[in-house]
Amino acid sequence: MFEFGGMTALFLVVALAASSLRILREYERGVVFMLGRFWKVKGPGLVIVIPGIQQMVRVDLRTVVFDVPSQDVISRDNVSVKVNAVVYFRVMEPSKAILQVEDYMNATSQLAQTTLRAVLGKHELDEMLAEREALNSDIQQALDAQTDAWGIKVSNVEIKHVDIDESMVRAIARQAEAERERRAKVIHAEGELQASEKLLAAADVLAGRPQAMQLRYLQTLSAIAGDRSNTIVFPLPGDLMDLLGQGRKPVD
Repeated sequence: MFEFGGMTALFLVVALAASSLRILREYERGVVFMLGRFWKVKGPGLVIVIPGIQQMVRVDLRTVVFDVPSQDVISRDNVSVKVNAVVYFRVMEPSKAILQVEDYMNATSQLAQTTLRAVLGKHELDEMLAEREALNSDIQQALDAQTDAWGIKVSNVEIKHVDIDESMVRAIARQAEAERERRAKVIHAEGELQASEKLLAAADVLAGRPQAMQLRYLQTLSAIAGDRSNTIVFPLPGDLMDLLGQGRKPVD
């Protein structure tokens, strides 16, 4: 009987010792409570927890990636869009993540959804489509500031999709086409302006040098003469006749 009781006691001691041992991986920490009060953060490696007196909650320190469900957002210019994103965060202070919030994973997810709607609602649709890097940074900073009290660091936020209604897609296409036409007209007008300025400068030069005007006239005649499909009659300017007359020698 004594021998059986000794075996039972030995078994209980071994079972108690085994239940008090915890092994934490390199990326894990244990938030230990003693009689319900926070005691300390332990790990990684072998951790001893006294059964019945101490309790331990494991916390993963690796970066967590989760998708923010598609959110209905009304932009500043009153356009309704659906936006979803992905958030990257990690626990920096395990004690705060356990003590300050009930479920830090769910709390961060819910906060990311509301922050996404709040930040994007301050911008117009064109900014959502063209300035994603700036919007990502704004959302990340706003989210990180609010999760700091939970010991959580939001390292990055990426907007994945901005879904627009089909009618709005057609409106944007028409707007882009009108913008391209506007730019084409502006470029054409600038070209006409530059050409007119050059022509005016050339006219000023030719007006000051009659000989250059006559040479230009002769070049034009030479260019037209190459096309023999039609007969072209040109009047000769009086100045040109005078120049030709000056070149004749008197006949004795």
